[in-house]
Amino acid sequence: MIRKASLVIVGALMGATAMSVIYSAGVPAQAAGPSTYKELSIFGDVFERVRAQYVTPPDEEKLVENAINGMLTSLDPHSSFLNARDAEDMRTQTRGEFGGLGIEVTMEDELVKVIAPIDDTPASRAGILSGDLIAEIDGTAVRGLKLEEAVEKMRGAVNTPIKLTVIREGADKPLEITVVRDIIAVRAVKSRVEGDVGYLRVISFTEKTYDDLEKAIEKIKEEVPADQLKGYVLDLRLNPGGLLDQAINVSDAFLERGEVVSTRGRNADETRRFNAGPGDLTDGKPVVVLINGGSASASEIVAGALQDLKRATVLGTRSFGKGSVQTIIPLGESGALRLTTALYYTPSGTSIQGTGIKPDIAVEQPLPEELQGKVRAEGESSLRGHIPGQNETDEGSGSVAYVPPEAKDDIQLNYALDLLRGNKSDPSFPPSPDKAAAKQ
Repeated sequence: MIRKASLVIVGALMGATAMSVIYSAGVPAQAAGPSTYKELSIFGDVFERVRAQYVTPPDEEKLVENAINGMLTSLDPHSSFLNARDAEDMRTQTRGEFGGLGIEVTMEDELVKVIAPIDDTPASRAGILSGDLIAEIDGTAVRGLKLEEAVEKMRGAVNTPIKLTVIREGADKPLEITVVRDIIAVRAVKSRVEGDVGYLRVISFTEKTYDDLEKAIEKIKEEVPADQLKGYVLDLRLNPGGLLDQAINVSDAFLERGEVVSTRGRNADETRRFNAGPGDLTDGKPVVVLINGGSASASEIVAGALQDLKRATVLGTRSFGKGSVQTIIPLGESGALRLTTALYYTPSGTSIQGTGIKPDIAVEQPLPEELQGKVRAEGESSLRGHIPGQNETDEGSGSVAYVPPEAKDDIQLNYALDLLRGNKSDPSFPPSPDKAAAKQ
């Protein structure tokens, strides 16, 4: 089985937009034309005027950093400049442990938008919801701040409180929510036995994910005899993404063969393909994958691979639709450049950029009355300046990102359990591997 691929981030934990990232030494660019360098000389003139004549002496380093970010954010929501501290923070996050609140965020209308709170973190316990817009941080307005600056304000010493002013759709007025900072030690996989079904919830794709998944499956096998085990539910709801090699390995854990994902850049020779190898950890048991509007990037790669290869039936609602790849290009001591360089494709050659993964079985999860109108159904296609997907339609991507805290109220989970136990039937379950083989 595949164990290690290139270090690629396909999502984010806290403090970055949802993304797919490949670390690269960079490729020398062709020289720009004379007119471009003339424009750059204008930038130099403006910089000198601001530096010398602005009413108060500006921070020159910040001026340059903001100018670079202005250029990159004009391209798409996921390209940006990472200073040295931000670049190190990204590496820390991929290890699965970091300090903060425990939310995945992006920027929308100059406010910090919560894509999803990470399960069992200070943010989720304080009641932060997917779709919330953070307008103020400890009384400081978010408008005018870059995403990285806003995130920096939300970070701080462990056990210190932070007050967030949150705009929530349906609420009469902004909400004041106090969150106590903590070390976010992300548990990559949670598992349990639901009678005769193994339940696996992948929370994020960090360096720990595959190992945690392998241990979880072994534990389930120990608890339930093979002849009694009906199958597995792989829950990817509210999963914002993470490392690409972990997404590939998680897919491979359920596969014996086949292409898991490919990435395609501007030039044909930049195409990369990642394949599964022999060794299905679940011994071919039926699998149902759960997704919703909070399933992004790495989780979409897993769902798309298992769906296209007819290894699992995907159930729930349309996923987020994050299908672009950002290459991290080190810039020495200055930090790194995060630049969108490719799109990723499912085994059938489908790009989910701006479209998302459409479930085989659509099952809506009703919202409690107190959340009606407060959790929005949005995805990549709703982000300003996003790269339009080849399959993008008015239907767009994303759906309500909500999972009930109690399993008894979880309609999507219980539907999956009924499928595995034979209490419900559907033409897409179990999927036919022969159809996938015919495509190979």
